[in-house]
Amino acid sequence: MNTLLKLTLAGLLALTAAGCKYLDGNDSTDGQLLETKDQDQTASTFGSAPEKIWLERAKDNFRRGEYGLAERYYRQAIEERHNNVEAWLGLAASYDRLKRFDEADRAYKVVMAMAGSTPTILNNLGYHYMLKGDFAAAEQTFRSALAKDPTNQYIKNNLAQLAAWKAKAGAAG
Repeated sequence: MNTLLKLTLAGLLALTAAGCKYLDGNDSTDGQLLETKDQDQTASTFGSAPEKIWLERAKDNFRRGEYGLAERYYRQAIEERHNNVEAWLGLAASYDRLKRFDEADRAYKVVMAMAGSTPTILNNLGYHYMLKGDFAAAEQTFRSALAKDPTNQYIKNNLAQLAAWKAKAGAAG
């Protein structure tokens, strides 16, 4: 495993353990994790802006609910450095919010290939399934995330939210 990937995984795990903010800034019990800092964010000397600037713009737009702009800036960050796990994870979450689930599926595959099944990635993937209405896959994925990080309150909140969504879907159907 190369040094960059090890540092990225260490950063993802450290922030998950420390407690991260959710992407949806309006409701701290709803959403996917935002803060997955990459430990080696060296900006490219090519392109019109450094990768870090694209990431900050993407996260800022995501927090404001401007998912189309967030998606655009995450893609720019990926163009600067293709193996940026944080950018790929943000891109997947942006696609989720835009209901572009096929694109999100592809981005999650890239993230999983680069960083593996970390609690943060599994939590976001579970939320992805929940948004798609695949409650069984969502629950299985959240439980896998919780098994890796049993004290993570964000994963627990998403499991509780899933239960509420399932109950609401059952009442409506």
